[in-house]
Amino acid sequence: MNGSVALAPDRDPRARPRATAVLIGIVLLWPVLQLSEFKPWVLFDAGNARVMANFLAGFVPPATSSDFLGLLLKATLETLAMATAGIALAFVIAIPLAFAMTYSLSISRIGPGPGRWRGEALRTAARAMLVLLRAIPEVVWALVFVRALGLGPAAGVLALAITYGGMLGKVYAEILESSDTRPARALLEAGSGRITALGYGLLPGAAQELVSYTVYRWECAVRASVVMGFVGAGGLGQLMDQSMKMLNGGEASTILLMFLMLVLLADALSAMLRRLLA
Repeated sequence: MNGSVALAPDRDPRARPRATAVLIGIVLLWPVLQLSEFKPWVLFDAGNARVMANFLAGFVPPATSSDFLGLLLKATLETLAMATAGIALAFVIAIPLAFAMTYSLSISRIGPGPGRWRGEALRTAARAMLVLLRAIPEVVWALVFVRALGLGPAAGVLALAITYGGMLGKVYAEILESSDTRPARALLEAGSGRITALGYGLLPGAAQELVSYTVYRWECAVRASVVMGFVGAGGLGQLMDQSMKMLNGGEASTILLMFLMLVLLADALSAMLRRLLA
């Protein structure tokens, strides 16, 4: 001992790998930003800033006339109905496909058997179906169904059901696979069926996450319903399209405030359901 105390180095030993990772990220991100023509400094140009300020000034004060609020209430109910019905139908599509795709519920996985190839084929077909359903955006489906069914929320309901059925099914299967699969395996090895293994082995541990994701998708469906309103599917989107075309910023700001209330409603619903399942 020479009386000196060895001090830990001040330099972070992981600094170089982190800096290298950041540099690689910037190098890879730069061509992506160029291809997307990302130029945020244009927003601060004097002419553009003045145009935006004049546009936003038209949003104040929000419209509060009784006639418009009546239309707003009707459009809000249409949007909620469209999103809820769409998610309900998507739920019907997603559950059997997720059930078929979940590998931890495969009876053949507990040992070799004659039905192993049939299970693999079924999971592959379910996975391909989920890819097909979610590959086409809901707005495209809405355009197709508007041509077939005419203007109105029915086209939006079917568009949401198809696209969100694919999304829900994929994520449901991933949530079930990422949860603790040992109880389900034990039930299958004891001779129980796949539905019993799902209900008593997987769902108790994954229920909160499944409910939380479903409510989140309902919130996304509300926003998607608004977007589809611009192509004739009714609801708040169609009302917003009319207000913007008439350059009525007060009505548009009132509709935006309603959007905010719907998102807060979805957050409160998700928190309540998670508490009930805790």
